Amino acid sequence: MDMAHNIRTATNYIKKFIKSKPEIGIILGSGLGALGEEIKEACIISYKDIPYFPVSTVEGHIGELVIGKLENKNVIAMRGRFHYYEGYSMEEVTFPIKVMTLLGIDILIVTNAAGGVNYDFIPGDLMIINDHINFSLINPLIGPNDENFGPRFPDMSSAYCKELIKKSEEVAEKLKLNVKKGVYAFLTGPTYETPAEIKALSRLGADAVGMSTVPEVIIAVHGDIKVLGISCISNMAAGILNKPLNHDEVISTAKKIEEKFINYIKEIIKNL
Repeated sequence: MDMAHNIRTATNYIKKFIKSKPEIGIILGSGLGALGEEIKEACIISYKDIPYFPVSTVEGHIGELVIGKLENKNVIAMRGRFHYYEGYSMEEVTFPIKVMTLLGIDILIVTNAAGGVNYDFIPGDLMIINDHINFSLINPLIGPNDENFGPRFPDMSSAYCKELIKKSEEVAEKLKLNVKKGVYAFLTGPTYETPAEIKALSRLGADAVGMSTVPEVIIAVHGDIKVLGISCISNMAAGILNKPLNHDEVISTAKKIEEKFINYIKEIIKNL
């Protein structure tokens, strides 16, 4: 399979539907897809219609690209992402980011629903990601490197753009939002972590844990795209509240803070 050919074919298909080069890519995580409805002059493309594009299989992930204007910026938003636990390869999980790279985005805003590891967090909090730990030990850049997308050994010391983090903090203060900041830990899933695993993650510096985001961020950094990451703390991780975890709670919490989340992202984009 020639992945470079597939990426370019998908990109050329999408280009037929867009009028202006997108400046900002947005990935909307579990239960957070409603922001896509805020995009004006929208062109909506179902994943299943894009050549070689994967298809979302998880509840809360609609499975479409929305291309248009948000706060007068040209954006391309993914309503639904792909996960390694769905059986996709890392190349497939990160396929859309390489497409966005070829479409010309400068900034990637990546969101997710995550479990709170930090005891100071509560469900419904928003957390700006300032760093991550890849506990999956899987990297989407393993294999031959395509220099057209980026260098063989990309630097990850500032994977999350400090300038965008500062801007997001300023916006949160303006909106009087008590937004947290912390480290996101990536594990493959689909099982939720055990209490012992969460205890270990906490000791190793994680504030939140989830099953996405890090592969997409690695590919964005590889392509010299500035990244802003925001987690919705949808539940407290295993062992903290001593109750079973389930995906319904993730969707429910994301729904409850939907308006706050949408207003926050829109105001960030407005100020970029």
